[in-house]
Amino acid sequence: MSNADFHVSSINNQLKGIKSTIRTEFIRSSSQGVTITTNNVPVVSDLSTIERYVKSIEGINQKDILAPRLPQSKLYLKITGFPYIQPSGLALTSEDITNYLKNIDLFENITLAA
Repeated sequence: MSNADFHVSSINNQLKGIKSTIRTEFIRSSSQGVTITTNNVPVVSDLSTIERYVKSIEGINQKDILAPRLPQSKLYLKITGFPYIQPSGLALTSEDITNYLKNIDLFENITLAA
């Protein structure tokens, strides 16, 4: 088991301990900080648990670890290739597209703005 896998497993055990449904999938350390991906958007208690664990890792300078934060970016994605008319003859709605996209793992948590 690699060091990163060990930390992913350990964080997940901590999250299970607080009965969280969040699970860590990946952890990476770089010069910009520690990046941890999860299976869903964590809540404050999840972030606190993850922060406590990261600060407890041997060799980590606690002063270098700032408060955890969620990504705040928004992306623009132009979707093309959807027919305007369904096979039933009815017009395609944004709800139809959202339902279709949510069945694709990449777009599972997508929110359409327009």
